[in-house]
Amino acid sequence: MNKKLIALALLGLGASAANAQGSVTIYGIVDAGVSYMSNVKKAGVNENGSRFGVESGGLSSSRIGFRGTEDLGGGLKALFVLENGFNADSGAMGSSGVLFDRKSVVGLSGGFGTVTVGRQSDFLDDIGFKYTSAQTFGQNGQKGAHANNIDRTSTGRNDNSVRYDTANLGGFTGSLYYAFGEVAGQTSAGQGYGIGANYANGPFGIGAGYFQSKLATSSAPYSAGDTNLKTFTIGTSYQFGPAKLYGAWSQGKRPTAANQAGRLSAVGSARKANIVDLGVDYALSQNLHLLGSVIHSRMDFNRAAGSSLPTSGKTTQFNLGVDYFLSKRTDVYAMWSNLRAKDVVNPGVLNNAGDFAPYDDSTQNVLRVGLRHKF
Repeated sequence: MNKKLIALALLGLGASAANAQGSVTIYGIVDAGVSYMSNVKKAGVNENGSRFGVESGGLSSSRIGFRGTEDLGGGLKALFVLENGFNADSGAMGSSGVLFDRKSVVGLSGGFGTVTVGRQSDFLDDIGFKYTSAQTFGQNGQKGAHANNIDRTSTGRNDNSVRYDTANLGGFTGSLYYAFGEVAGQTSAGQGYGIGANYANGPFGIGAGYFQSKLATSSAPYSAGDTNLKTFTIGTSYQFGPAKLYGAWSQGKRPTAANQAGRLSAVGSARKANIVDLGVDYALSQNLHLLGSVIHSRMDFNRAAGSSLPTSGKTTQFNLGVDYFLSKRTDVYAMWSNLRAKDVVNPGVLNNAGDFAPYDDSTQNVLRVGLRHKF
């Protein structure tokens, strides 16, 4: 009986979609592989050890999404996107308690461009996929090297946001972004806003984006509404025959960063970071790509007056990889990354949350071999 009801419901949805001249698409990525990591902090002790495991999202975060449009006439369309991130190695949701953590928007599009409302990323995420190592080595494999993603080029999402994207105007696209803090009596608390633009013409592309956010709650000596983050990225790429060269420079500032007491600080506690990301994607054949990149970050920290502890630290990550496409939707890959740190705790190559990081500034090597399927 239940199966019959489900079948009838699906038929009804299909009929409704057809009558409204709309469509709904199910899409996603499943990406999983085996990894080796050197110098991972051992549980409960200040020692490092090697680690083997199965990881999700070696090149692309695993996800499933639903995308739909409805033609409203006169060139106007209604749209929605609901996208959930999950861990392919365990089946768990990417964000506990959040069903559509990657994206949850509804909007309108037409000759004026596109307006979407809900949970979504700003334009810096677009810049990251075009001009940083995120496009070739995956967001999860280079966040730490970007000073704990202070530049938001490996996705920064906000709830309660509105985003406007222009139509393509001769290769130029622009974007405006605003996130409501939704704090009664104090509009600026928790507020975020961004702006960005990109120009693409043949083999050449260049783009830039800026984002700023404010504290949602007070935390002495700072108050709700004080600026918490200001970050800017500019990037470019050029296709020289089979070789695509790309590069980006980012600067992120955290005016509310606290004073650091320990000799080694975490990259996420930096008050300012400058990041350079350079790479190449060389198509040896239609199916085989050779990849390489280097990411260098310099971070400054707040210290108490008179402190003799380091006020800056550096990380450098080298990446090499090979990506072989078995088809348009399925590829296998092998990636090696080496992340070095000086006067700062090594953030670790993968996951960026310190889960697989050293306890100190030891150099970490990571080897990933995996399979990615898009549907």
